[in-house]
Amino acid sequence: MSEIDIDTQPVDDPPGDPPALAIPLPARARPWWQHIRLEKIGIFIASLYLFILAISLMKEGASGLSSLVQNVLHVTNPISALGFGWLFAYVMMSGSPVAAAALAFFNAGVLDQLSAFAMITGSRLGASFIVLFIGFIYTLRGRDRATSLGMGLLSLSVTASTYLPALLLGTVLLKTGALDQIQFKSGALLTSFMDLIIDPAVDLLVQWIPSWMIFLIGLGIILVSFNLFDKCLPQMSIKESRVGWMSRLVYRPAVMFSLGAIITLVSMSVSVSLSILVPLSSRGFVRRENVIPYIMGANITTFIDTLLAAILLNNQPAFTIVLVEMFSVSVISIIILSQFYTTYLHQMLKFVVQVTSTNRNLAFFMLLLLLIPLVLLML
Repeated sequence: MSEIDIDTQPVDDPPGDPPALAIPLPARARPWWQHIRLEKIGIFIASLYLFILAISLMKEGASGLSSLVQNVLHVTNPISALGFGWLFAYVMMSGSPVAAAALAFFNAGVLDQLSAFAMITGSRLGASFIVLFIGFIYTLRGRDRATSLGMGLLSLSVTASTYLPALLLGTVLLKTGALDQIQFKSGALLTSFMDLIIDPAVDLLVQWIPSWMIFLIGLGIILVSFNLFDKCLPQMSIKESRVGWMSRLVYRPAVMFSLGAIITLVSMSVSVSLSILVPLSSRGFVRRENVIPYIMGANITTFIDTLLAAILLNNQPAFTIVLVEMFSVSVISIIILSQFYTTYLHQMLKFVVQVTSTNRNLAFFMLLLLLIPLVLLML
């Protein structure tokens, strides 16, 4: 949340009277147009253009990496695709570009529908490591290990315990085609924009650069677009006076679930929305047992950018993949929250305490986070 500016204006007093106190004028009393930041609007437009350009480049270049993905890395089934997406997110330090890459590979025929679905799931598991890494940085800075690492571990465990069952549910939905009829067409306006603004740049690069390099350029551009989009968001300052109102909300799972979904929807990055929890928890503003619904909500709307990527690809089965992912995670999360939330909460907190209790437990867990996706990739 951005800082609230307070303007003061002196009051004209009659001669001879003592000077009056300055009267504060709250920021909300200003005209609405004074709150508009033109530079942020410009950055947002640039980030959106780069995102669309990146998806187009990845679409054109994905086929050039088919030999690498299928023959070298042996990503030929959903299990290996799950490990590939997981490790790929480690490398990128973000899950969204990897999810977009999965759709590009599917569009080019490098992956089948179930493998692309599994790769997207793996990208989300790998992205949860980022929150754990931020907690590790806080630990190096002298913060309490259990508090700083606990939030990252909780994020990872909640993500794994919802996404893996959702992977099974989603597989059934994809095989039966239950959601195939729900589609969103790109529309004539977007098609015209692509023809006039995006396609000329893509065609120019395709003429001079190998297809595999086109994909890598697109992957780099999409990282830049997410970074620019983050700069459009209001700067958050964590002060006790600004988050005190959360004490009235954090005990309501439905409110925290909605809050996590909304913040992630606005930021279009689960890493951003979940990373906010680390300093809040470290400073005692939010307790770990109150953020599980928040994490669940964030894990659903984080697919909005992937859904947009599917629309840009103009590939209906790709859109279905993302829709099934969102639906499956939503169903699993709602079942947990409504049926056995208390038991689930205790198990998650118990797991976090066990992992952070000793350095040996923590080291073993971190080793597992590296070995499990490697093993999956080799299956």
